[in-house]
Amino acid sequence: MTVSILRTADAWWVQTSGGAVRIETAATTTGALLADRRAIAAAAASSDLVAVESLSLVSPVTAPCRVVAQMTNFVSHVTDSGMDPKTVPLTFFRKASGSISGPYDDVVRPAHVKLLDYEVEIGLVVGRAMPVGTEISADNLADYIAGLVVTNDVSARDVQLPKTQFYEAKSYPTFTPVGPALVLLDADELKRFTDLRLRLWVNGQVRQDMTVADMIYRPVQTLRELTRFQRMDTGDLLLTGTPVGTAISAPPKPVQFIANLLPAAVKWKLFFDGQAKNPKYLREGDVVEAAIGTDDSTIDLGRQRTVVRYAR
Repeated sequence: MTVSILRTADAWWVQTSGGAVRIETAATTTGALLADRRAIAAAAASSDLVAVESLSLVSPVTAPCRVVAQMTNFVSHVTDSGMDPKTVPLTFFRKASGSISGPYDDVVRPAHVKLLDYEVEIGLVVGRAMPVGTEISADNLADYIAGLVVTNDVSARDVQLPKTQFYEAKSYPTFTPVGPALVLLDADELKRFTDLRLRLWVNGQVRQDMTVADMIYRPVQTLRELTRFQRMDTGDLLLTGTPVGTAISAPPKPVQFIANLLPAAVKWKLFFDGQAKNPKYLREGDVVEAAIGTDDSTIDLGRQRTVVRYAR
């Protein structure tokens, strides 16, 4: 049975069908909390409830931590980006953990950013240290992955593309909303990973809606590759890619061919002039909601709600 962990500024909670129970623990980090399973179990068995609505929730993943993300990992997104899913490699990038924010915090667009995009993603939260060389298999995956969270990989496309790097474009403060819950799963529940559906709305309009069946590289293969070179520790976060439906979309092939013949400065000016007319990019006051779960609600990671604000 899944266990949903919530966090406020001063406490950890277990969410139940009737409310939330405070976890009696000294843990101040996600990693420390995951090591205190006895306290989590005690809270899950308690009936000393408070209303979840009375809690001011923050991210259940604490910083600092490692935040690693997969690139173009859904068939639909790869195709929409103008690439071939059969040849796309398994690749990673890092995000600053300072970008982590709460599930209901504002997403703040820096003043110099014009093309702000969204990407709903499943976040894997590490439950046990994975030194470089760790052998990951389907049989031991649940030993290393404690649970899942809803994340939004917010992206400044006009920073990302011309610089051909991801770190800055995806690492501004508030660019990784996480939560509301860290949902702990056992081995049998984790086997239902492919049944999870990712959904994202902007101002109530569905923008992304796809199951993990569309995912190219799934957790076992991903972690096998990652642990060849990157250590991960308890409480670290791995984002697993987003499906089709983001604001950005690749130009038609003939347009790409012609653009590649132009000087870089001219090419990017033309591209961004065109993108500026795209109404799907996030604007001031837009409400972004993201939810992940199985269609039968057996696994429900919750629903986050953030509002876009412009930095002044």
